[in-house]
Amino acid sequence: MSWATWDQAAIACMCSLVGLLLVTLVGPRRLREFLAPVFTEFALISALYSIWRLARELPFTHESGAIERARWIDHLQNALHLPTELSMQHFVLHHDWLARATNAYYATVHVPALIAFMVWLFFRHRDRYPHWRNGLALLTLGCLVIRFIRVAPPRFLPELHFVDLSTRYGLGVYGPVGTGVSDQFAAMPSIHVGWAAVVALGIFFSTTSRWRWLFVLHLPVTMFVVAACGHHWWLDGIVALALLWGGLRLDTFVRRQVAKRREAEPHSVPAVAVAVPSAGHVATEGAS
Repeated sequence: MSWATWDQAAIACMCSLVGLLLVTLVGPRRLREFLAPVFTEFALISALYSIWRLARELPFTHESGAIERARWIDHLQNALHLPTELSMQHFVLHHDWLARATNAYYATVHVPALIAFMVWLFFRHRDRYPHWRNGLALLTLGCLVIRFIRVAPPRFLPELHFVDLSTRYGLGVYGPVGTGVSDQFAAMPSIHVGWAAVVALGIFFSTTSRWRWLFVLHLPVTMFVVAACGHHWWLDGIVALALLWGGLRLDTFVRRQVAKRREAEPHSVPAVAVAVPSAGHVATEGAS
């Protein structure tokens, strides 16, 4: 899959800002009310994406310690009696159709689902959109920082008999190590699981439709898929969920503090008109 580069995203951001300026200065009122928020939000998202892509190109792509940390995670998960990723993979490999579907889900649903969710939330539930956008941004920032602690995915441990489903069934999203948009030694945390949680939980808490119970399945399905494909450890997903929880809590806290500060601001005291007696009135009172 071909991702937009940082400079393409920066150009998109500048074009959005130009569009915002034009529609603000010369656009009709109704068109301005509709397009101004769209241009503003697209410029913000493009800028954040450009920064994310630039940060991913920082020279921290060494492999040192990645395999050892992956083995440590495997030992820890066994000590915690978590179900092994290998058992998930063996299950799907026994059903060829399920293995193909699992691999296709991993390769094709991740980004389109997030984009569709953000567009839907922006136009249908504008009041809830900033909260989930900020949670998404903080989650992605956390993933970007933690990725500098190198961790290999399960499929990089041949002694555990993992199979790379993308190699066996096609629809591979990764090329040779060190190439492509994705960093293959940044398994911790799983941005697949984190973004799936944004979509699933965002829909669940933003609407009362009965269909929300169907869309919330996107999260457990994604967690199963990333484990069965051998791309992530269970702990990779758990850490991503913790980052999202922390990001949403931080956004809620900041909003409450801002609201309290606004409520505590002293209200302006209205001016009281004071009647000034005329000179004749004063003279009459003095003579009486």
